[in-house]
Amino acid sequence: MLETLRSKLSLKNPLGRALLGEFVGTAVLLVIICCCVAQALLSNGKMNEMININVGVGLAVAFGIAITAKLSGGHINPAVSIMFFSFRQMSFVKFVLYCVAQTLGAFVGAALTYIVYYDAINKYDGGIRAVTGDKATIGVFASVPGEHLGPINGLTDHIIGTAIFCIFICHITDKRNSYPAWTQPLIIGLNFVMIGTAFGYNAGYPYNPARDLGPRIFAILVGYGGEVFSFRNYSWFWVPLVGPMIGGVLGGWIYQLAVGFHVPDDREHKYELVATKNGKDIEDP
Repeated sequence: MLETLRSKLSLKNPLGRALLGEFVGTAVLLVIICCCVAQALLSNGKMNEMININVGVGLAVAFGIAITAKLSGGHINPAVSIMFFSFRQMSFVKFVLYCVAQTLGAFVGAALTYIVYYDAINKYDGGIRAVTGDKATIGVFASVPGEHLGPINGLTDHIIGTAIFCIFICHITDKRNSYPAWTQPLIIGLNFVMIGTAFGYNAGYPYNPARDLGPRIFAILVGYGGEVFSFRNYSWFWVPLVGPMIGGVLGGWIYQLAVGFHVPDDREHKYELVATKNGKDIEDP
């Protein structure tokens, strides 16, 4: 039965399959991320410590990539897509369509979180959806900067954090480094756990424009209002959109110029802590 349905319902167009993959993968990513944050916020910190959020987000990245890797490459992040676009590994039209699919997926992921935690959100904020204040719940869906953080430092945070994330994505997916395909989603997820433990303090490391924009648009529709964009006199909402895009390209090219172009083409080259020749350590001249 499943094979019969597969033959009738499977998309034949490669681009259509890729866009479906990006939509589904980003939706999976966002519902897990938003639910992790919701548990921490709505339980007043009793459910999830920061490390739990980091692990949950990392696993969301890993499985979001794994479920869509064969359909679309598992970008699930416009910052990753623009990096591959800068490598000329995808066309501009395909890049734009990926970003649209990712943002729609993020929107749906936020909506699913809202459905799951609707009663908990109402209990927490009394039915008043707020962006600021003691009972603000916008942080479940979109990024909120710490009180200490200004837009310039926030932009720097997003550029550097995303660049480091993308450096490791390039390293992991570089065929010369011989990571087995089935391990790559998990290792990239672990990479994002590392990013979260290092960069979470400023604004919760939302290094994914779709992850921030889709839920932010959804928040307007469920009562948070235009303040989701006008917060801090419109000085914040653009930071999670622009910073990761710059960081994605920057990180990708730092990897290529500093490491990738210099990795030996011999796929059988073995990694060793000490360079050797004929079993003997090579001494510096």
